[in-house]
Amino acid sequence: MNKINISKHNSAAWDEESIEGSEWCTPVDGEIIARAKRGEVLLKLTPNKYVPDAWLDGVRGKDVLCLASGGGQQAPVLAAAGASVTSLDVSKEQLARDEFVAQRDGLTLRTIKGDMSDLSVFADENFDLVVHAVSNIYVPDVNIVWKECYRVLRPGGELFAGFMNPSFFLFNHKKSEECGILTVEYKLPYSDFESLDEERRRQIIDDQVPIVFSHSLDDQIGGQIEAGFVITGFYEDWWSDEATPLNEYSPTTIVTRAVKP
Repeated sequence: MNKINISKHNSAAWDEESIEGSEWCTPVDGEIIARAKRGEVLLKLTPNKYVPDAWLDGVRGKDVLCLASGGGQQAPVLAAAGASVTSLDVSKEQLARDEFVAQRDGLTLRTIKGDMSDLSVFADENFDLVVHAVSNIYVPDVNIVWKECYRVLRPGGELFAGFMNPSFFLFNHKKSEECGILTVEYKLPYSDFESLDEERRRQIIDDQVPIVFSHSLDDQIGGQIEAGFVITGFYEDWWSDEATPLNEYSPTTIVTRAVKP
């Protein structure tokens, strides 16, 4: 399994996920777009909470990169709010969801198929805002992502990043959902490469399930600071209510707001 091309595998896996229509692959409805056009921007980077209104003040006219967040959700909403939006995602099917909403609701946005770890298609200081919904669990080294985000942002530009609370990966969630009991099973940082036995790793490949990695808060938050960002905002969120028993005890996702000085 170690010889597998992670980006290529996850591209195909997310194409399949998108076709099946999971939570992160369901385009927003026309009412959300209409409200964004009126200035009421309802933007989610995690399952439940909307990005605070104050964070989105002045988004009209900004050059925005929606990074690894295809699916017809973030990019169309920001385009409807008046931003100039580019959506980059490893999955062509996820990008097709963005294009669907754009065509349906008369929006203009650009889509590019690519890996979040390699933004070489963009020049330095190309964007005013990077919007990054929960997705960096699909890359082994999140620090590369932060450095690339910093590079493509203009001075004063911002990064809104959603990511998983590392504690989520301590548990075998399939087992927990079956028996209703949370049991610590994995050591952090979690990796499908290192944490699972060979049979379960092979099943991931055969079933075209996305390969995932946890990242420490040192890398998720400290990595942004190390890249040069200043953290200026923060909130936590829970997963979908029915998704994991962990919701009863702890938030499962985090969102940060950071600025490039």
